[in-house]
Amino acid sequence: MSDTYENERTFEPLPPAHGRGFATSWWGVAWLKALEDTALDGQQLKQGRRLAREGAVGAVTVRPGRITAVVRDRDGSHQRSDVLLQELTEGDWDRFLTMATERAGHIAALLDREMPPHLVEDAASAGVELLPGIGDLEPECTCEAWDHCPHTAALCYQVARLLDQDPFVLLLMRGRGERPLLDALQERSAAPAAAGPAIPQGVPAEEAFAARGIVPPLPDLPGLPPEPGEPAHLDTETAPEPGVDPDALEFLAADAAARAHRMLADALTPGHELQPFEKELTEDQDTVRLAADCHDSRISARLATASGRRPADLASAVRAWRLGGVASLRVLEEPWTPGTEELARAVAGLDRAWPEGERPALRTTGGNRWTATGRDAQLRLGHDGRWWPYRKERGRWTPAGPADRDPAAALETMRAEASGA
Repeated sequence: MSDTYENERTFEPLPPAHGRGFATSWWGVAWLKALEDTALDGQQLKQGRRLAREGAVGAVTVRPGRITAVVRDRDGSHQRSDVLLQELTEGDWDRFLTMATERAGHIAALLDREMPPHLVEDAASAGVELLPGIGDLEPECTCEAWDHCPHTAALCYQVARLLDQDPFVLLLMRGRGERPLLDALQERSAAPAAAGPAIPQGVPAEEAFAARGIVPPLPDLPGLPPEPGEPAHLDTETAPEPGVDPDALEFLAADAAARAHRMLADALTPGHELQPFEKELTEDQDTVRLAADCHDSRISARLATASGRRPADLASAVRAWRLGGVASLRVLEEPWTPGTEELARAVAGLDRAWPEGERPALRTTGGNRWTATGRDAQLRLGHDGRWWPYRKERGRWTPAGPADRDPAAALETMRAEASGA
């Protein structure tokens, strides 16, 4: 509850916030980000969060340019804390009111105690910054700290909860109370209606065509960024919904950015023929692809569970993927039996691969697999006619190197990798 005056509101102390985040709305999160980006000492912020969680912040008074509260310290002492935020100028408010009245949805959102992102973005386009940024929240406290102290931090965390309930709290800090602001919006909305319907204005076609040489050409397309963009970090004060894993979402967002970057690179390559990007991957194959790019053991364990594989089996699949993508993964997991002609070509290829008398003893172990007698080595034939080397490790056959059209070269690659050459 709050006592409301034209240019001042006082909110009763809020109960302790054990086990919950301080902001659930995106604008409340933006408020806390401004605090956390501004404060130089993270330890002070932690102490402030603890005070706010314990309900140590008294009644909060909000006025244009300032919020104030008395904060009870853990030793029982009390400090008066203020946080200052620059008010908008009359020119700023004029631009904001003009922008808001041109878009009825903005007024409706404010009346519903909402602050949609497009309202803030449109205001910024008009030169009006509603949300604070780094350095905008200026602290004052009777503890005489020169930076944000636990008391001003606790006040800011508490105000984030108030902002969740009512974005007009932020607009009051910026200089306009709720009633005066709504009255001004209503007055501006009524003015165009009183003036009558607007008469559409246009430009004759011949004038528009005549000006074609005056209009500047479209700018060149921007170059390809050297790296894909970084996804947003989701480690906010707001607790995630049950079943939502912020780390997994960040990983998937980074993967999507990397794929988009590769697609754009292909599209901007002169003469490159666009191909469906990994369009034919099955869900299981895409799970292995994700695991091959993952360096978080916890997410890898989730991927293993999702794929129905044991961790060791997923590790073999990941190694196969890194050696040759879908083709290599199929050779690992999908045995097949060559037809009569394919089998004859395979045997002939094995006979030609080594000089007379040097071919290792190879015995077929069924289908497309030939195992070297007396050696923990195996050759597997892919559908495209390439040979993939495998070695036995801890009783299981594991991909040992890239494929080669020459089976002897494939085995030699495996031997070289084993010796570290």
